[in-house]
Amino acid sequence: MKNKKERLLAIREIVTEKKIGSQDDLLKLLVEKGFDLTQATLSRDLKQLQIAKVADKDGSYVYILPEMGGVGKIVHTKTFGDGSFGASGFISIEFSNHVAVIRTRPGYASSIAYDIDVASPREILGTIAGDDTILLIPREEYTREEIIKALSVFIPNIQLK
Repeated sequence: MKNKKERLLAIREIVTEKKIGSQDDLLKLLVEKGFDLTQATLSRDLKQLQIAKVADKDGSYVYILPEMGGVGKIVHTKTFGDGSFGASGFISIEFSNHVAVIRTRPGYASSIAYDIDVASPREILGTIAGDDTILLIPREEYTREEIIKALSVFIPNIQLK
């Protein structure tokens, strides 16, 4: 019988190599590899590994590992294959005084915000993300143009509304 360490490694390998959209699909692949586990055990393993489920370019969901870069980078690499920071879910950005609201396709806001927060560009103090909206708090000493330029690393098609 295979142990937990081997099972966790197998889960990581499967999620890295394949586009997995449900626990049921993942469970079937693990059983095929010789693991004997329940759905509840798999749920605990996913939580322990901090594996997240995020939207891909087709609007379906895929499991991703947290430590492979930014979430957006992982999703982009899995679904588009080029490994660049692309924020294909971006819709618009609008400023109100010195805060900004970024609109995204459903499911993309947390991925884009995560990439921004992890990279910590000097122009950005922080973000708060929902499902399709990001509240962006820039540092006061930077202009809107400088903020847009800093964000263009994460959102190549960004432009002021």
